[in-house]
Amino acid sequence: MKQAAVKPVLFVTGHAPADRVGAFARLHELENVEFALFGGPSKHGGGPPPHGAAHEPGRDVRASGAEDAGGTVEPTDELPFPHRYIRQHEPLALAASGRYRAVVCSTGGRVALGATWAGARRAGLPLILWSSLWAHPRSIPHAFSFLALRRLYRTADAVVTYGPHVSAYVGTRGARNVHVAPQAVDNGFWGAPDVSAPQWPPRGGAAHDGGRGVRSARLEQATTKFLFVGRPGREKGLRVLTEAWRTTGLRAPPAALVLVGARSNPPWVRAGGAAGDIREGMGEGQDEFFREEPAQNGILSMSALAPVELRDLYAACDVLVVPSIATATFREPWGLVVNEAMNRGLPVIASDAVGAAAGGLVRDGHNGLVVPAGDSDALAVAIRRLAGDPALRARLGEAGARDVGAYTYDAWAAGFSAALASLGRSQRH
Repeated sequence: MKQAAVKPVLFVTGHAPADRVGAFARLHELENVEFALFGGPSKHGGGPPPHGAAHEPGRDVRASGAEDAGGTVEPTDELPFPHRYIRQHEPLALAASGRYRAVVCSTGGRVALGATWAGARRAGLPLILWSSLWAHPRSIPHAFSFLALRRLYRTADAVVTYGPHVSAYVGTRGARNVHVAPQAVDNGFWGAPDVSAPQWPPRGGAAHDGGRGVRSARLEQATTKFLFVGRPGREKGLRVLTEAWRTTGLRAPPAALVLVGARSNPPWVRAGGAAGDIREGMGEGQDEFFREEPAQNGILSMSALAPVELRDLYAACDVLVVPSIATATFREPWGLVVNEAMNRGLPVIASDAVGAAAGGLVRDGHNGLVVPAGDSDALAVAIRRLAGDPALRARLGEAGARDVGAYTYDAWAAGFSAALASLGRSQRH
């Protein structure tokens, strides 16, 4: 007698950003997973969707243009795993359809989260919650979701987290059966030896110098380059970083600060989202510092880069700085730029508001330096310390390159497999 096919797992989440595609594909290989993507705001820094993928919610995407007899949505050329684009209310019917053996849902999307929970419970299926939060956002809309999310932590059959810092948080909220899926990037890509010398600014980016049209080779020739990669949101700590840079007194050519994704020289975005000038509200003398040409203040700011260009830039720089701060609505869940940079052997200076530090990848004195979030003086000390000690930079960078090797797509997928196995729903056991 022919054995019945194992039903897939339904995985409901907002997006499949570039830095998640490999992880999602590996989980599908292990556990036969179908992804339901509902869209919405995304704060991932992993670049555009593969091949520019963008689709209307509610429309299935299939290689063949039709479901097979079992109702499976097939992989396509744009994403290497079965997926469909949905509206946030649709997980209720999907999860309750009888086509799945278990349901996974991320904590994003308030309507999708509730709909997925209701559908899984209607079908009597185990529900696995994928959680990134290690502090609940403090805003009026989030205040209304606090009790509901706490109930989900307590009633989920398993919880899979970004790291130990998230596991500790959900544990205090009543979660049980908690597993870790360590955050990962494509280590083979980011650590590849075939890099090129970057253009200054790299191709596809744009350098900015406050409108004076001045860019000096002194920045490019700096012997120690500190690198920031991220969007110009207040929570990313750019204001703290530039204050710290001024305090160090470092200038090109001995040292330079390269801001990727910052767009202006240098930017700051208020909590409300309105663009502002980082110089506003700074102490006496700061404004004069930021009126200097980049060659004098040692800061080069450029637009976001394509992954290959960013990899070349990592290879040309010496230290990654991740100065994120906690705000009322955001605390850095992880910071995959840390994984990327460690694959290139860069030591990392991170604040203690960065998930990769709180979660154990960045360890102070072992593979990087950890400083209090928002403390520009402490950050300045860390920057000066690494600027003046190439042997320490080398030791920390080598340790980071070893440590990040454990953060793989296989390890990420294994975290979910362990959660499924704990519920008797893994096809591997």
